[in-house]
Amino acid sequence: LWTYLWFSQFMLIWYSDIPEEVTYYMERMNDQFRVPFFIMFGINFIFPMIMLMGRSAKRKIYLPIVIGSLIFIGHWLDVYMLVTPGATHHFHIGFMEVGMFLGFLGLFLYITFNALSKAALVAVNHPFYEESKHTHI
Repeated sequence: LWTYLWFSQFMLIWYSDIPEEVTYYMERMNDQFRVPFFIMFGINFIFPMIMLMGRSAKRKIYLPIVIGSLIFIGHWLDVYMLVTPGATHHFHIGFMEVGMFLGFLGLFLYITFNALSKAALVAVNHPFYEESKHTHI
């Protein structure tokens, strides 16, 4: 989704060819931000697309967790790439960036686990529950 939105914005700016808007992408394509830019693209689009394409990858419990964690890191890098090139003009990940990442990760985990603790994760009184436990598709 994020890559699609980014590419849609890129196509609109590229097609309109307005100099004030082209500088947005020119700053992100310079030497310091080129590698993080393509890493962000790979983590957010190519990696999940290839890894989650097959059915067997989604049936292993650890693989979606690893891919979801990488997507979370990729989304953080995406937001970092939205803000940093226009503000500082150099790529740097320090204590502030790591602290913000850990803060948002903690907030995300708190909200998620708090919401999950209030709801039943297993269907209660469902007529096909016992049958579904023994299904091997």
